[in-house]
Amino acid sequence: MLGTIAVLLLCQLAGEAMARLLAVPVPGPVFGLTLFFALLVLRPSLAAQVGPTARLLLAHLSLLFVPAGVGVVGNLELLSRNWLAFAVILVVSTLAAMLASVGAFLAVQRWMGGGGDE
Repeated sequence: MLGTIAVLLLCQLAGEAMARLLAVPVPGPVFGLTLFFALLVLRPSLAAQVGPTARLLLAHLSLLFVPAGVGVVGNLELLSRNWLAFAVILVVSTLAAMLASVGAFLAVQRWMGGGGDE
């Protein structure tokens, strides 16, 4: 398990380093995940080694949201002063994400040659 976590953290670290060295507006975790995917493609046996640890981490993923919840509770005064702005940002960003998802789906569907109803 420690070896698997080390691989994940090293990919994360390499991604962060790449993002800073290349000075591009891409988050380090995106580079790290791409590197990890490349490792899985180049070495398929790694997937079997990473699988159990990944499943364990995913099973407890909700625990990672606890610090965010504490941050919200710690800043309730700020939220109460700016609730309208936060609500508008939340609605607009949700709609933008949904529209982007639909656009990506339609683009891939056209690209793959999928019609409509068959």
